[in-house]
Amino acid sequence: MLAPSGRDGELAVRVLSQAGIFAVACTDTADLRNEIERGAGALLLTEETLTPGTIGELAEVLGSQLPWSDLPVLVFSVGAGRSETVAAAIRQLAGHADITLLDRPTRKVTLVSAIQTALRARRRQYEVRDLLLQLERGVRERDRFLAMLSHELRNPLAAILTANELMEHRDPRAFVHERAVVNRQARVLSRLVDDLLDLSRLTLGKIAIAKAPVDLAELVARSIEAHRPAAVNGGVELDVEPFPTHCSTLGDPVRLEQVMSNLLANALKYTPRGGRVTIRLSTVGEEVEIAVEDTGVGIDAKVLPRIFEPFTQAEDTIDRSQGGLGIGLTLVRHLVELHGGTVFAESSGRGTGSRFVVRLPSAHRRAAAPASVPAPERSPARRRILVIEDNSDLREGLKRLLEQVGHEVLSSPDGEDGVVKALARHPDAILVDIGLPRLDGYEVAARLRPALAPDVLLIAVSGYGSQQDRRRALDAGFDVHLTKPVTLQALQDVLGRSPGASGPSRGRIPLPVQ
Repeated sequence: MLAPSGRDGELAVRVLSQAGIFAVACTDTADLRNEIERGAGALLLTEETLTPGTIGELAEVLGSQLPWSDLPVLVFSVGAGRSETVAAAIRQLAGHADITLLDRPTRKVTLVSAIQTALRARRRQYEVRDLLLQLERGVRERDRFLAMLSHELRNPLAAILTANELMEHRDPRAFVHERAVVNRQARVLSRLVDDLLDLSRLTLGKIAIAKAPVDLAELVARSIEAHRPAAVNGGVELDVEPFPTHCSTLGDPVRLEQVMSNLLANALKYTPRGGRVTIRLSTVGEEVEIAVEDTGVGIDAKVLPRIFEPFTQAEDTIDRSQGGLGIGLTLVRHLVELHGGTVFAESSGRGTGSRFVVRLPSAHRRAAAPASVPAPERSPARRRILVIEDNSDLREGLKRLLEQVGHEVLSSPDGEDGVVKALARHPDAILVDIGLPRLDGYEVAARLRPALAPDVLLIAVSGYGSQQDRRRALDAGFDVHLTKPVTLQALQDVLGRSPGASGPSRGRIPLPVQ
């Protein structure tokens, strides 16, 4: 407790001490500042101390408090005789603290009660601060856990998918159904990992949208083709209505494709065999509308209002045959809102199907031609490739897969050995896992980049896939960052491009985010 100097200060200190409240009488604002910084619970002033100089110093001290802090300030005042100067000073302080006026003369019981109330309020502030710090620690721990989970899950998924792709290249006619099951379910697991991480980043505001003109007709068509195998496997008809010739928006194509993918995956998941999913793309006034309608299980009326909330499932029973974490639609809502759009769901109840509608601002421009995907490039020429990967299954799988398409492939199990082999064998391209033992991928790139020829391609292959991870990889000297699991086609796309095309500044190869 702080009290002013002089007779009032001495009396206040004595009264509060008798009530069991520790109080200190300060002689000047420097003493006040020191006591506030030491953790004072409240500040007691008299009108006489509220000179312009004192007010300026107090405003500076109180204004520098942390966001959670609102130090209670009590002022002895004579209500009827209060000068306008003092009233203005009090108003100035009120912008930095919680001000309580005590009219003179003040009874002892009133003073003690007011101070006790102020101290209780201050204790509640500290309790809120402690809770906020605990929540922040929890968020940081969650993010670290999710990043580690992502890395640990992506490594075995990458090994599984690489081995599956290797079997397909060896004998495309063998175990067709079994390989399709492995590939499909591994992709589902990979998507779940991505959804978990993206939900965390979205809630923390860590996802940035890079807007550019997007041809929605082409984007929707590409998403439909990507989900057609799942529809065929599930016995669901994909009904696509004719799209408008020109239908575009300003947005991030990767994130908008993620929206479309989640809507289609959700519709196919809840539509039984023999059902139908219909996709419509149209313009509604100044907006572009994407509608995904299904004849599936529908949505209960009690669930419909919260269908876009995290971890909401259309069916909350022990039957988990549809799977999922209940976060796909939450991601859809967040991503659509980041694009300035809206999304809503409609359903008449169980057994009546569902309709999800996304509306985005129209780009208000006539596209000269559809922004189609670039034509696949021819297979790259034979290259000498070094794979630095500590997961032996994935390392051997990538080696054999790349050898089957004609490349000469070297391999290394750790960073130090990889650097030695790279400097000795002069490969054309190096695939480097980031989480390597002995010497991590960033240090590998930092050591190799200055020593390599400008046309040597450095490719980061990692289980960590955030924007921060990609930026850190590029800053370390990598040309490309790919997130596990990586397909042969993605590797071929990278290897088929010229790393030296950007000149000595080492401009990065513009590839879609995996």
